[in-house]
Amino acid sequence: MTSGPGSAATDATTIASEAGVWHTVDHASAVGAVRRAATTAATRLGLGDARAAEAGLVVSELATNQSRHAGSGSVLLRVRRWDGHAALEVLAVDAGPGMRDLGAAMRDGVSSRGTLGIGLGTLPRLTTTWDAWSSPGQGTVVAATFASPGARPDPAEPAGLVRAMTGQPVSGDAHAIRHDAGATTVLVADGLGHGPLAAAASQAAVRAFLDGPDAGPSALLGRVHAALGGTRGAAVAVARAEGGTLRYAGLGNIVGSVQGAGRPRSLLSQPGIAGTHTRTVRETTLPLDAGDLLLMHSDGLTDRTGIGGYPRVADAGPLVVAGLLMRDFAVRRDDACVVVAPVGARP
Repeated sequence: MTSGPGSAATDATTIASEAGVWHTVDHASAVGAVRRAATTAATRLGLGDARAAEAGLVVSELATNQSRHAGSGSVLLRVRRWDGHAALEVLAVDAGPGMRDLGAAMRDGVSSRGTLGIGLGTLPRLTTTWDAWSSPGQGTVVAATFASPGARPDPAEPAGLVRAMTGQPVSGDAHAIRHDAGATTVLVADGLGHGPLAAAASQAAVRAFLDGPDAGPSALLGRVHAALGGTRGAAVAVARAEGGTLRYAGLGNIVGSVQGAGRPRSLLSQPGIAGTHTRTVRETTLPLDAGDLLLMHSDGLTDRTGIGGYPRVADAGPLVVAGLLMRDFAVRRDDACVVVAPVGARP
């Protein structure tokens, strides 16, 4: 799990998303497998048979579009929890031909190749929330949630994705998000190495972060450092957005930046490893502009990770943006984690 419930010692509200399972859709038979996985996950969440069937239908249509029009793609299925609610969260990512007019494709019966084209048309009718981005030659990313009646997650909430290195049972990377009064704070951790021991270190960082007090990045990073003393250690960074200002502190190879209408501004981490090397942690402070996004990622993504080159990406929600970044920049053979958080005032 990339984040979890906060303790009674803090009033923080946490947005928790399980790491989930990535399904590769590279042939027609994979469509049925991911549909069954979605139906099973929705049923286990207690959404009911009818809601589970709707989730299976939407996922089936998204995967069919990937197989038929893009040639291949990936579908992530995971659980999202907030304020006592839970939902099935779906992210469908491909690098296919993309679409010029996403709105037209949302209308049932529209197709670029003579098929029924109902995949995207199911989104507004059957999902609790949905979001999508597409551009000619740049593929398509679709995010959707399926929740019980009365539960509605905010698609503009900060979002993160984690993917394990091929051949590993779990990812050594993790993230967590918390909201205190007037502040949003994000942690990204990269446990040394790979596999279960790396995951143990990054999850210890998550627990210490979420159970900590309402405090700044250096204080929370110090708390994480102390908690990781019995682990192999991790690269860790913490960012806090509050009152038009971003504060950032990091140890190790976590990369952070603020990106928006102007040039990207880098957030520098210090050399070191939380839990193994004691050092004084310094904070970086930046002013925020309307529409700014905070990007944080492990070294499973390349250093050139950014939102430049994606037309109209500012109109997409954080999960869709995170999906784009994971698709295009997580090219190293390594665990990968990326978080996207709106931190500037909304335009």
